[in-house]
Amino acid sequence: MLASSNPRFSFPPQSKTTPRAISDWLLFCTSSFRRLSAQPLNLPQSDRKPLLELIQLVQERSAGKVATPAGRLLVSASTSGGGSIPTDNMAAAADFLLVHGNGVGEPDRIRQIVEECRRLPGYRGQPILFNEDDHFEFEADDNNMLAAISRYASWGCFDHRLSGEGYDEGYQSVPVNWGISSARKRGFFDLVANVTGSTPTCSG
Repeated sequence: MLASSNPRFSFPPQSKTTPRAISDWLLFCTSSFRRLSAQPLNLPQSDRKPLLELIQLVQERSAGKVATPAGRLLVSASTSGGGSIPTDNMAAAADFLLVHGNGVGEPDRIRQIVEECRRLPGYRGQPILFNEDDHFEFEADDNNMLAAISRYASWGCFDHRLSGEGYDEGYQSVPVNWGISSARKRGFFDLVANVTGSTPTCSG
């Protein structure tokens, strides 16, 4: 759920119907998929009590229903980007920390974000994931992806179609060409192959 979809997000009691239903659907999916996590709110502007309640709701509703060490779905909410980090309350409530690299043009700031997250009093060793970052420069000696993994944080490429680009560009713009159909896509997979020591096998 995108926070900006409702500027007056007051979480009346009936609003919990949606996260409950989605939690139940994800639990149904665990019969086929084991690596599932839940993000009930994207881009929250604060750690308001209702946000923390949403995280707790999904955690409690799925408790004892997933065959993993935690025994439930793992839940978090992302930051609003621009170099922001989770609040201490979010770090204490979440099972993993979701941060955005959007708006962060310097790889050193990516490294700082990871270290700042780990210094939060509520941090207890959870994984740190950059689940959105629209910076590329994959051919450079340093970039946001390399900066994140150098601090043992996960990094997700937010590859949207830029203004004036055609169908072959972008994985997050509809309609999507799911092939490796652009220099930017190829640059990402080549860097992943280099980092992991594998050989790219996919083609456009």
